[in-house]
Amino acid sequence: MPKRLSIVAGCLAFALGALIGQPVSAQSIPKSLQPGVSESTIKEKKNSWTVGIVGGLLSGTYMKFADELAKVLDDGDNLRILPIVSYGAASNLDDLLYLRGVDVAVTQSDVFEYFRTVRKTSNLENRINYVIRLPTAEVHLMAKKDIKSIEDLRGKKVSFGPAGAGSSLTGTIIFQRLGIEVEQVLTNAPNALKMVKSGEIAAMVRVIGKPIDFFSKIPADDGLHFVPIPFSKKFADYYTLGEFTNKEYPTLVAEGERVDTIAVPTVLAVYNWAKGGDRYRRVERFIEQLFAKWEKLQVPPYHPKWRDVNLAATVPGWTRFSVAEEQLQKLRKDKPAPSQADLQSEFRDFLSQASGGAARNDKDREALFREFLTWREKNNGTRSR
Repeated sequence: MPKRLSIVAGCLAFALGALIGQPVSAQSIPKSLQPGVSESTIKEKKNSWTVGIVGGLLSGTYMKFADELAKVLDDGDNLRILPIVSYGAASNLDDLLYLRGVDVAVTQSDVFEYFRTVRKTSNLENRINYVIRLPTAEVHLMAKKDIKSIEDLRGKKVSFGPAGAGSSLTGTIIFQRLGIEVEQVLTNAPNALKMVKSGEIAAMVRVIGKPIDFFSKIPADDGLHFVPIPFSKKFADYYTLGEFTNKEYPTLVAEGERVDTIAVPTVLAVYNWAKGGDRYRRVERFIEQLFAKWEKLQVPPYHPKWRDVNLAATVPGWTRFSVAEEQLQKLRKDKPAPSQADLQSEFRDFLSQASGGAARNDKDREALFREFLTWREKNNGTRSR
């Protein structure tokens, strides 16, 4: 038989087999979809090892973290991660406390402090724990170039993002602490940007890990810039120093210059379920898989900020979940001596925590390096590697 006729015959046989219900070797139906399994069995399997993780706005970095955790940790019936789109970091803690099916949340340290000290959520310290400290999220304050300083916004309209977003809380706290009264507007980022350009509002606040395409794609001739937010003792409790450079935002920051801002630590939080219970076992498996597969998050195509995570970094005012602490201790036992690059990377992480990372000269850095060695010994320097 000529080759072309042979190919045609094979295709016809494949189609005929499909029509009459005969098995075709090239096809494989997933076991979970094959007939003969009772609905009760299917329901049990679907729900046995499912963990819900609330991320944030669909376009934000936090949702990216949740999505990538699902991609790396998903293990079929053994563990399924459900990333959940939410209103943002401020509402994520609400979801972790009260929304059915949520076991893990990406939130911010100032959100926790707000719930504890202002909202006075009952027994919060025992109900919510953390697994790891995630990279900081920078406060992006954008306005037209006639706004030179944050003080210039006094009495003007400023968008703090949609209600529930991290910026709706962090932005409010920043302006309150600086004693600058503004007219608050709550709207999404694309709409806020249009309103800034049209002059309907004076500025917009977005709290998100840098760099983000939303800002980096703004043309240089749009007449917009980042307004500096100077770090001071007013923010030394649970904020750190951040900055924007030309490398991150080439159209918004001139080469060789930087724009100072404030950053807030991000936290991977869990509900402190009772030990031995069903929900506890799910979170336990989630954390075990997170530590076991951690190195997979350190390489492309995953977000580069995963490489900035120090697994041993603590979060002031929070308690680490017992399973995460156990996994951390296991890593410490056989940890090799750090390289010079590792020490430098850890020192940068330490600088972001110590006094807001505000050391700018060699003398300050030498003093902080001595503090760093003490800090490292205490934390045993377990960093992603």
